Amino acid sequence: MSKPHGVTRLQAYHIQTFPLALTLIGVIAVAACSSQESSTTTSSQPVPPAVNVAKPLRKSIVEWDEYTGRLEAVQSVEVRARVSGYLQSIHYKEGSVVQEGDRLFVIDPRPFRVDFRRLQAELKQAIAAEDNAVAQFRRAERLRARKALSEEDFEVRRTDKLGATANVQRARVAVEAAKLNLEFTEVRAPIAGRISRPFVTKGNLVHGGTGEATVLTTIVSLDPIHVYFEASECAYLKYIRLSKSGQRPSSREVRNPVYLRLADEEDFPHRGHMDFVNNALDPNTGTMTGRALFDNPDHFLTPGLFGRVRLPGSGRYEALLIPDAAIGSDQTQKYVYVVDTANRVAYRRVETGSLVHGLRVVRDGLSADERIIVAGLQRVRPGIEVTPELVTTEEKPEPLGPDDAMPVPAGEAESSQ
Repeated sequence: MSKPHGVTRLQAYHIQTFPLALTLIGVIAVAACSSQESSTTTSSQPVPPAVNVAKPLRKSIVEWDEYTGRLEAVQSVEVRARVSGYLQSIHYKEGSVVQEGDRLFVIDPRPFRVDFRRLQAELKQAIAAEDNAVAQFRRAERLRARKALSEEDFEVRRTDKLGATANVQRARVAVEAAKLNLEFTEVRAPIAGRISRPFVTKGNLVHGGTGEATVLTTIVSLDPIHVYFEASECAYLKYIRLSKSGQRPSSREVRNPVYLRLADEEDFPHRGHMDFVNNALDPNTGTMTGRALFDNPDHFLTPGLFGRVRLPGSGRYEALLIPDAAIGSDQTQKYVYVVDTANRVAYRRVETGSLVHGLRVVRDGLSADERIIVAGLQRVRPGIEVTPELVTTEEKPEPLGPDDAMPVPAGEAESSQ
């Protein structure tokens, strides 16, 4: 091979090896890029998010239905005047608690005292007339026996005696009525309870009797006290079906427990029992009226207050409970996220019930051994892998004890009236 003109042997060697060097450099560059791309791909893989999971709590429970109730006195009385006259004095402190028989008002008794004394005198006069008529009749009987008195005169004596006896009876009744009217001038408390203010002040004329008698004040009883509430038609039908199936006794037959919470209370500290269910639904509202009775020895519960009442809405049964925060809403559907054995998230529709001990009842869609996500929901979606940490489902203590759903038979109840 002839050498190019003017090119040395060393130059010719460099010209021959240059393409090979370029090839080696390209291979090394491609290998370096491949290694860098593989390293970048490996480092960009996402780390499974950490979530808290828990298993549903299996517990024997009784579901409780809640209603808005209003407190009313068992007895409420309008104190009215029973005789007419001028109000002479008032003998109680406004808003205080009075006992049955306490003197409240005094109507001027002087006219009634005079009338009572007059009728007493008339009674004595009638008794004297009766004694005279009886004596005349006995004399007439002796004369008649001796044939010294005609039958006509004898009948006159007998009639006089009967009339005198009737006059005595009429006079006695008049005296008793006058005595009652005199007693009625002292208006006394017909029941024990808290009394209102006087509606009539001293010196005013009040009217008695059964017609337009003047209302002097009102008294409401305090212990025990009633709570009235309205249940919907659907709730009423549910209670009827539970009673027929034997799962929950009817409140018409047993003293089902009822709990009360006032406006400023968080729990339900007041315990009572059902004592009345109405005989028909209100056609205007479609609701059934129920009533519960509560002991009120400290007079804390006051007629007119509103509160929330709880009563058993089911029989006792085994239920699955989960935290309410674990449940999501998809329009009208409720759902939870379940973590399977491969730590992958699955979407699960569930049917929920009421809150019991701070947890939500799950009626359908879950089993007791499944794991649901209770924290970290914002970092998951169906199908992704997660890093689960198992936590315990904790229930909230409530004042409703395990025996509170056990009703007391109505035969053991004391009369509430």
